[in-house]
This record gives sequence, C-alpha cells and structure tokens, in this order.
Amino acid sequence: MPGPGPMGPELERLILLLAKVPGLGPRSARRAALALLQKRETLMRPLAEALAAAAEAIRPCSVCGNLDTSDPCGLCADQRRDRGTICVVETVGDLWALERAAAHRGLYHVLGGTLSALAGQRPEDLAIETLIRRVASGGVREVILATSATVDGQTTAHYLAERLRATGVAITQLAHGVPVGGELVYLDDGTIAAALAARRPA
Repeated sequence: MPGPGPMGPELERLILLLAKVPGLGPRSARRAALALLQKRETLMRPLAEALAAAAEAIRPCSVCGNLDTSDPCGLCADQRRDRGTICVVETVGDLWALERAAAHRGLYHVLGGTLSALAGQRPEDLAIETLIRRVASGGVREVILATSATVDGQTTAHYLAERLRATGVAITQLAHGVPVGGELVYLDDGTIAAALAARRPA
C-alpha cells in the first residue's frame, strides 16, 4: 500500500488551481506554488489579499464590458476621450492591449467572444444588441471593428458591419499590421498602433 504523498491536500489544491491559470501547466504551477510558499509573508499573503479584494470589487462595466472597480468604468467615465468613436473588441484582454499601445483615444465595446458555429457562439451569446443600442442612441461617428484576423473574428466583423450599416455611422476595420490568424492580445504595441492607424472601411 503506497504511503502518503509528498504534499498535503491544501498544497495539492493550490497547485491544481494555479495550473488552471492560462500559461501555467502543472510543472509551472508547482514552481509557482513553491516560490509563493518560500516567500509567504512578502508574496503569498499579499497576493491572497489582492485576489480576495479583486474578486470582491472588480465587475464588468454595464456600458462597455470592461473590468473595473467602478460602473461605468474609468474609460467610459473619462470625458477627455473621443465619445464619437467606439472600438469593438472580442475580449477585455484585447481592450487592454489597445490601451497599452495608446493607439485609441475613444471608447470601447467588449463583445465577449466571436461568432463561432464550431463553438456554438450565436449573436445572442455576445454583447451585440447593447452595441447596436449604444450606436443608435446617437453621438457616434465611427465604429472600429477590431476583431482578430481569424475566420471567426472576420465572420463577426462582417456580421457587425451588416447590422450597423442601417445606423449610418462610418464602419472601419483594422488594416495591415495584424497578421492572418493573429490575435490582438499577443501583438506588440507598434503592430497594434500601425493596424489601428491604417484602418479601412468595412
């Protein structure tokens, strides 16, 4: 009969949870857990407190879908931003990538994914109707479709362009700079800025 494992249930649970974080596999999770335990007071406890505070305070913005501690979020509430331009992105990660590149000074709209027959993602599964309502309420001059250059991303952009055409606003799409199959969250700042600057009619 095998003896007890090298770690208790608390440590096993910590490693299992860390392994679920994107970019961390089981081996990386074990290394991360060990590093946290070795720096219990300076890293582990502050991290646990930060995670608990974030889980309690951070929520999706009811206007654009960004994550923030306030609703509407800081971007939507910032009166210095160009309120006539809405940049439509798939995920909050894409929004953060565009903000990091400082390439867009308008507002955003997070869809929450892409249309995908394979994954069963339908228009009603995404924040499309709220986007249509935002644009229809007036004051918007341009909608930038900043979806990924994947089949699903381009299908989503085409669907949105068709839905938005009746509103009469200018509809543009990211141009060169975003490689086919590329996702915004993985691109460098220069590539994102170039793609946004060279956007074209959809």
